[in-house]
Amino acid sequence: MENELIAYCGVNCGDCPDYMSEKCTGCRNTEWEPGDECMPVSCCAEKSIDCCGECTEFPCAAMKEFYEESDSHRRAGALMSSVHRRGHENKLKIAFLQILPGDSLAEQLTLGTEACRQAKALGADIALFPEMWSTGYCIPQDSDELESASIGRDSMFLKCFASLARELEMAIGMTYLEAYGAFSRNSFALFDMHGERVLDYAKVHTCDFGEERVLARGNAFNVIELDTKKGPIKVGAMICYDREFPESARLLMLAGAELILCPNACPMEINRLSQLRARAFENMLAVATCNYPGGQPDCNGHSSLFDGVAYLPDAEGSRDTCVLEAGGEPGVYTAELDLDMLRAYRASEVHGNAYRRPELYGRLINERVEEPFIRRDRRI
Repeated sequence: MENELIAYCGVNCGDCPDYMSEKCTGCRNTEWEPGDECMPVSCCAEKSIDCCGECTEFPCAAMKEFYEESDSHRRAGALMSSVHRRGHENKLKIAFLQILPGDSLAEQLTLGTEACRQAKALGADIALFPEMWSTGYCIPQDSDELESASIGRDSMFLKCFASLARELEMAIGMTYLEAYGAFSRNSFALFDMHGERVLDYAKVHTCDFGEERVLARGNAFNVIELDTKKGPIKVGAMICYDREFPESARLLMLAGAELILCPNACPMEINRLSQLRARAFENMLAVATCNYPGGQPDCNGHSSLFDGVAYLPDAEGSRDTCVLEAGGEPGVYTAELDLDMLRAYRASEVHGNAYRRPELYGRLINERVEEPFIRRDRRI
């Protein structure tokens, strides 16, 4: 290790009272007498490695419990995990289909299929569409036109993308205007690499102040385990305006989500991007957002991936959690999510769920709305 204060096991000597009181000079500065050294010191010397993280057997049975003994030990385990994965990171590639829609469902099928094939050629494990791809986020306000533009869950349009996911062995996150009984919804369907439909989600926080006032609202945030070539990952979804409510991502985190897929159709400027950054940071998960490019009304591209990993144990200060922020031009953009890094971070850092005080949060489920937030168009 370059840092002499990092012991062979990964513990920072700065966390040790003996080192701070100068009773010990640190593992790497001590001239050990044979038999006096601890197991990691002797083991690393025997294997001619610099730390436990370089061992092919990491974490060995002898050290697993050690890395759970305290916060400093958990930080050591996270550091050794980051060392161990260097050169063979487990990275999930996400494709953001930031493309312009056509004028009909048939064109959407053609353009969407082409974009998915391009994503596969770029090595993607998941391809994500922008919001309501089946209509290009066009929401007719006339009831007959709305019904005509809506498609059912068993429509041929969705079946084609299920078949395409199976053919390409790539998950596809498809968005559409859903026919839902006598109503319509802003919906998302995730097909896994086997073509199985594994997640359905309808937008919970509809934009009732605009065109979405004619849509029915979803009523659940679900999380599933998505099978990919990089292994399973727990995935949930939220759509556009859902992002503005911290509860959306928090509920998904509490359900185990590691990745949130977020289709979008609005201008992604500094404040909305900051919301996505915050949702990822405060929940220690990744948020992948796909937007329409410039040229689509009220959209400007800037699809993004925030991985939520704000700190690394072997780096000073915080890191930029933004893995991707695309430009405004149409295209298929890709970004890689380091799953091992994310999971090591989630297992050791302080955000997320460990220190919450839910017994104090009762006001969050109070339905009362008071000034200055009263809006006449709010649905009850």
